[in-house]
Amino acid sequence: MELIGEMSPERPLYVLAVKEEAAELRTGAPVLLTGMGKVNAAAALAGVLGRGVLPREVVNLGTAGALRPGWTGTHVITEVIQHDLDSRLLAGLTGEVYGAPITLGEGEGPVLATGDSFISDDAARDRLAEQAALVDMEGYALAHVARQAGVPIRLVKHVSDDAGDGAARTWRESVAACAVELARWAEQHVEA
Repeated sequence: MELIGEMSPERPLYVLAVKEEAAELRTGAPVLLTGMGKVNAAAALAGVLGRGVLPREVVNLGTAGALRPGWTGTHVITEVIQHDLDSRLLAGLTGEVYGAPITLGEGEGPVLATGDSFISDDAARDRLAEQAALVDMEGYALAHVARQAGVPIRLVKHVSDDAGDGAARTWRESVAACAVELARWAEQHVEA
């Protein structure tokens, strides 16, 4: 985890998993690099928000795999789910709902599936495509922590790969171009 800059209630907090995704981001607002995965993301954001100074909003910028053919570009997520938590089974065991979908806003944005596995095979991609259009490794955790802290959050994902066979190679090859697009989106859509 690395926090670059100082938190302020007048500014957003940009949250990204890794420095490669943040390479082109030019802002006076603070930037939090969480590391990959749900645990790293949740721990980093909770730790920073727990210091007492809350940002105006959290803006999570990051890459995502496309679960369906034809998905490219940058997308603002309207709902996020966990693909690696069996909420139905847990509800049956305990009577409690854990990991319910989180609605982030109105509109036509896609559903994002979050899990700790980097999806890089066709079978896993096809299974997840029944529930979501995009997949990442941090979004749900960040949305959950921000909600718990009472801070608005936007999840913004740029498609880096097709989440199928060869996705790891494609991510490495495309992350620099994705960083350019994410920085461009932030410049156009976030008031710093």
